[in-house]
Amino acid sequence: MAAINRQLVLRARRDGVPHADDFAVQEAPVPEPGEGQFVVRNLYASLDPALRQRLTLTDSYVPRIELGEVLTATTVGVVVASRDADYPAGQHVVGHHGIADYWLTRAGPVTRAVDPAAVDSLSHYLSVCGPTGLTAYFGITRIACPRPGETVLVSAAAGAVGSVAGQIAKLAGCRVIGIAGGPEKVRRLAEDYGFDAGIDYRGQDLAGLTAAIRSAAPEGVDAVFENVGGIQLDAAIDCVNERGRIAVCGLISQYNATEPPPPLTNLFKLVARSICMEGFIVRNYSAQYGAAAACLAQWARDGKIRFREDIHDGLEAGPEAFLSLFSGANQGKVMLRLDPAA
Repeated sequence: MAAINRQLVLRARRDGVPHADDFAVQEAPVPEPGEGQFVVRNLYASLDPALRQRLTLTDSYVPRIELGEVLTATTVGVVVASRDADYPAGQHVVGHHGIADYWLTRAGPVTRAVDPAAVDSLSHYLSVCGPTGLTAYFGITRIACPRPGETVLVSAAAGAVGSVAGQIAKLAGCRVIGIAGGPEKVRRLAEDYGFDAGIDYRGQDLAGLTAAIRSAAPEGVDAVFENVGGIQLDAAIDCVNERGRIAVCGLISQYNATEPPPPLTNLFKLVARSICMEGFIVRNYSAQYGAAAACLAQWARDGKIRFREDIHDGLEAGPEAFLSLFSGANQGKVMLRLDPAA
């Protein structure tokens, strides 16, 4: 085991869009496990939009990252030293760990052992079988609850979560409409992911986006998988049918806002049409991760779900890779490969 542990840390915080120099790579000793602990050699680390909330907010569902602290995310790695008999050296694990070469941890509700043979690449435990796939799975199957013949609308539909959410809705027998940014991503919705229709939100105001959704869904929308917020959510609410369901996964349009966003104009329609809108986080379903991941892996092996991985090599690539989530430059699930041999 190496003597140096390289870590990605927060060095500055700011309102608005973060800068690459807000982060730094620092060296520390490799930790030693105490009783009931084990050390993970991280192979891949996930980069997700939700991390942005933890850089500034104090009321997120996980603690704010303070200056000088190591950024944390879902990682997949291998145990290299252990004082926990259930997690011996050589065991592969997925958990919420530091974005670092090595991380000291212990067993917990969101740390689980995984089988490398169950997937084509360990990176899949961060994409289709990891946070993105699991978020899509639970948001669609537990909250949106689409029924055959219904129409489902997905925002940020070409992204890592939205693309899988739409495909799961298709597997449920639904007509699926996606909202994405730019003609290339809209094209990808139909050609790569099997969506029935795509809408380009760029250049659209609220009235134009509402009209585009109504044109694509003339009989209305029965369920929404919401990733963006802002006028996209406002327009979607206006088009949801009576007793529709809205699963709120994220509001990425607001993560870098420096002023409060404009208020939604259609909220009373939730009352008038008996619409259920529910926010969720994937860890609400942590007890069901294993079964859901196995289902997603089988769908992927059978070619029923397609997905992209946007892999960047090394800790130094972390800041720019993270910022790509907010510029739209990413092309799939963004992650870092921390071990070149992985």
